[in-house]
Amino acid sequence: MSDDDPAPTAESIMSDNDLDIREPPRILVPVEVLEGESISESLVEFLAPARIILLGYHVLPDQTPTEQASMQFEDRARTAVEDIADTFRGVGRGVETRVAFTHDRDQTVERVAEEVGATAILLPNPSSDIEDVLVPIRGAVDVGRLADLVATLLGGHTGTVTLWGLDTGGEYDTDAAVERARETLLDRGLPAEQITAEHAESESPVWDIVDRSGEFDIIVMGAGGPSLLSSLFGDPTERVAEGAVAPVIVVRTRED
Repeated sequence: MSDDDPAPTAESIMSDNDLDIREPPRILVPVEVLEGESISESLVEFLAPARIILLGYHVLPDQTPTEQASMQFEDRARTAVEDIADTFRGVGRGVETRVAFTHDRDQTVERVAEEVGATAILLPNPSSDIEDVLVPIRGAVDVGRLADLVATLLGGHTGTVTLWGLDTGGEYDTDAAVERARETLLDRGLPAEQITAEHAESESPVWDIVDRSGEFDIIVMGAGGPSLLSSLFGDPTERVAEGAVAPVIVVRTRED
């Protein structure tokens, strides 16, 4: 650049290069490594746009001290975690690994999610190629964050998204939430033909989601409620994860 050329402004740099300054979402992936739990290659590829925090955990009997288990099993657990991490490193932006021996899985996952500022938590289930994504919207969830994560994971893919509003008869405006999610996906560049919006009345949204899980390759849903512990692993999300055929990604509500 010559002395006569004006210095580029921040605005012109952003415009010229079309930079996206968004940080990649952080997804916590808890894996019960000493029980042989793993992550499929298709799921690894789907999560590639995110930053992965891989938590290898093992649940201990109440009478077993965590220090004793760590001395006995930590090397084995770390080797298993690193083997899974290597599959993420091949396609993703990066992966952080942790190992935990615990008497309470739920509290450990919640604690680590808080520590790393996780956007979402993966509840693994077996998966094939991931093309069709179900996004159930029920109750007061962080719709903007939910849709933003879906748009990030599907960026550049041909997969479809079904935004499924489940009206449980309360004060929550499900129709407006679905429309907001659709607008967010469009704003993030997802083509309109890849998005389908559906609405249904539901007395038991958990079981309705489970019933439809076989039609889709993955479920992305909001945790809802003030407590991740109760909403993620208790009522109702754990029942979705246990009953669903597909993997489940649960999006945490923003701290603020």
